[in-house]
Amino acid sequence: MTNILKAIKTIIAHPISNLISHYEGRNRINQIGDALESFVKDVFADTVNETDQGRRLAKYSEVFSYSGNANNPPDLILKNGDAIEVKKIESLGAAIALNSSYPKSKLFSDSPLITSHCRNCENWHEKDIIYAIGVAENKRIKLLWLIYGDCYAADREIYERIIDTMARGINQIPGVNFSKTKELGRINKVDPLNITYLRIRGMWGIENPLSVFDYVNLDYQKNNQFQMIAIMKESKYLSFPAPDRNEIESLVNNELKIIDVNIKSPNNPVQLIPAKVIAYKLL
Repeated sequence: MTNILKAIKTIIAHPISNLISHYEGRNRINQIGDALESFVKDVFADTVNETDQGRRLAKYSEVFSYSGNANNPPDLILKNGDAIEVKKIESLGAAIALNSSYPKSKLFSDSPLITSHCRNCENWHEKDIIYAIGVAENKRIKLLWLIYGDCYAADREIYERIIDTMARGINQIPGVNFSKTKELGRINKVDPLNITYLRIRGMWGIENPLSVFDYVNLDYQKNNQFQMIAIMKESKYLSFPAPDRNEIESLVNNELKIIDVNIKSPNNPVQLIPAKVIAYKLL
């Protein structure tokens, strides 16, 4: 079974920052966002340099239980493992647009935002989720974040409380016919003919990890050709098989560092959580 530590090892072995050049002409990939999604998929499947499409697809089937689309999270689910959501931004300090999906500390099978195919891809109720955020500049990836949601986002009750409060408030407007949808809601029969409706959509976003984690040592250096920064709770790191941890620790050098840090709890910022930062840089 693959995991984020094996993916980091693959990134170190194949640190490709010019993704367009690497993927151009392959399955009509000519946009940096598509190339980023393919790269994330390939590093988890260890197929970065696989040129045979049949062998690549066979490996995908072996490694992933689900591959999604742009409209429904997540983008990927590792078999019996974590979910992965891929996001592209175009400047180092830009916020991350999440659109209609609020930030997730975990992915739950009862979420109305996921598809039935995702819900039934395997027997699961709750999964850890990795935000794979690529910073694209001039069709190259300068920085790839791999951040676990429970280090980055609060519990879902925090966000769902806002949604429920908005729904209750709209329901209190006299003469409004409100119905819940997979978006924030819908107001029906707005006009005298009862033929007009108003869709209420959320446009969620979250601040850039550089500002969110500016109080910890990320070993980030702006001028490097390519960098990868992973953030996870220490407990998550220790949950991975010892051989995978030993292997990644054996690779530590000037380019790869594993740093012990304390991060703020997304649910209670005065509570500090032991965490690991794994930082790789291509000079």
